[in-house]
Amino acid sequence: MRLRLLKSQAKAGDITLLFGDESEALTHPYLARAWAKRGCDLRVEAPGQSKKRAIIGALDCAAHKLIASTSATKRSSDFITFLGRLDAIYGPCPGRPDKPVVFVLDNGPIHTSKASQAALAVRNWLTIEWLPKYAPELNDIERSWRDLKRHFLAHQTFADIDHLDRAIHKGIADMNHERQSPLCTNLRIAA
Repeated sequence: MRLRLLKSQAKAGDITLLFGDESEALTHPYLARAWAKRGCDLRVEAPGQSKKRAIIGALDCAAHKLIASTSATKRSSDFITFLGRLDAIYGPCPGRPDKPVVFVLDNGPIHTSKASQAALAVRNWLTIEWLPKYAPELNDIERSWRDLKRHFLAHQTFADIDHLDRAIHKGIADMNHERQSPLCTNLRIAA
C-alpha cells in the first residue's frame, strides 16, 4: 500500500521515486524463448569459461529511466560509488528543483553494511524506503533487469568482459530510448 502511494506521488511530480538493486550479467549466453525450426535445437556457442559483471542500478519510476553502473564486484564500496552518481543526478544543486527523493531498497547485505548505512545517512536529501526481505516482486527494477537479459543480452556470447560491459550499457541506453519514445509515432501505420 505504501509503495502504491509513493508511485502515485511520483506520477503527480511531488517526489522522485527510485527503485534500486543489483544484478549480474554473464559472458555466456542467456537462453530466452526463441523460435527454431521444428525438430532443430537452438545452439549458441559458449566457448571457454563464463565470467560475470555486476550491475548496480536505480530505476526512476516516473521518468521510466534506468541509471546503472557496472563493476567487477557487488560490494558495499561499489554501491557507495553508485550513490555518488545519484548525487550528481538527483542531489541538491543550484538551479535544480528541490524535490524529495525516495530510494526504495531491499535488505541485501550490500545496502545494510555499516559503510553503506553511513553513506546513506550522509545524504540527507535521500529518504530510504526499505522493502521486506525476499520480496523482489515489490521492486520495479527487477523487471528492468529481466528485460535487459531477455531482450538485449540473450542468445549472445561475449568475447570478454569489456564486450559484455559495452553490451550492457548499450542495452540500457536502448531500453531508456524505447521507454521515452511515444508508443506509436506514425498513426497511419497503427490504423
